[in-house]
Amino acid sequence: MKNYFFTSESVTEGHPDKLADLISDSILDYCIKKDKNARVAIETFLSGNTVTVAGQITLKERVPIKKIVRGVIKEVGYDNEYTDMDYRTCKIYTNITKQSPDIALGVDIGGAGDQGIMFGYASDETEEYMPYSICMAHKLAKKLTEVRKNKTIPYLRPDGKTQVTVEYENDIPKRIETILISTQHEVGVKQEELKRDIIEKVIEKVIPNNMIDTNTKIYVNPTGRFVIGGPLGDTGLTGRKIIVDTYGGYARHGGGAFSGKDASKVDRSAAYMLRHIAKNIVANGYAKKCEIQVSYAIGMEEPLSICVNTYGTGKLDDEKLVEMIKEKFDLTPKGIIKYLNLDRPIYTKTTNYGHFGKKELPWEKVISIKNLNKSYIHT
Repeated sequence: MKNYFFTSESVTEGHPDKLADLISDSILDYCIKKDKNARVAIETFLSGNTVTVAGQITLKERVPIKKIVRGVIKEVGYDNEYTDMDYRTCKIYTNITKQSPDIALGVDIGGAGDQGIMFGYASDETEEYMPYSICMAHKLAKKLTEVRKNKTIPYLRPDGKTQVTVEYENDIPKRIETILISTQHEVGVKQEELKRDIIEKVIEKVIPNNMIDTNTKIYVNPTGRFVIGGPLGDTGLTGRKIIVDTYGGYARHGGGAFSGKDASKVDRSAAYMLRHIAKNIVANGYAKKCEIQVSYAIGMEEPLSICVNTYGTGKLDDEKLVEMIKEKFDLTPKGIIKYLNLDRPIYTKTTNYGHFGKKELPWEKVISIKNLNKSYIHT
């Protein structure tokens, strides 16, 4: 019997890093609405009541960045510069240029926008084909935002984090060992009230009863106070939550961030495509878990390498699966964009609570690999 514990974390949309991601993806979506071929690589930095947006945008018209920034901060719920940030009074600085012509040389002919390595992963341990720990962490973080916005727990503020430790037995989730939730709150809230509300209105609404027992440990705001939060409590930066964005640390990550990048950047688009392929290898019964890696060179269309690892669970040799992938899927940047229809403004849907495991996203669609004839997905 192989027993081990594995932990994953998630964050709410008000976490400063996620707020930065959402601003970057909102600017990206605006640009793609105006021109599906827009080139965008945007980074957002948040500190105190100040926002800095920098990067490259190639678009014929002017982008109303300050209006977009204030709209995002308002939607997330930050309206107090003394405890976190205020959308009405925050200072906004921009430093935007166009895409480098040297990079454009390769991208314009269909090549990758950068060199790099990307991974995709799936397993059959949840209905989302995701690791159990990150699934539960995301659901808790999403519920934390929901009860704040619908006033079920009216004294919560936007910043928050969740963490779930799962006990595995023979690679199967057996029980939850620990749940940790840290959530920003208004002044004057008692620790006992906060813990009771979080357990009753968040944890008990999300976690299945059969996964919690008398030995499960639950921690809520371990320091006892979390009033100062958001960018006032900690700086925020685009791309700093890539493990939250992917598989909670259960599978490898190539290193490239997603948010703020258009689909010509294979850091993003290839990771989505590999998730799609890995998920369908598992969903079609070829393996119980699957991890795929590819590598690219800037300006070149075809990947330099493809590697498949099914961890001994595959019904076909990993080498055979590589051959099948090469035969059935176009892994050039243009091929990926066309297949997944990535030249649409869908990216703010991806920003929070993971880029994978959401049924509405095109790379999550389950298809029949056996009967696949390079058909394209448009959802």
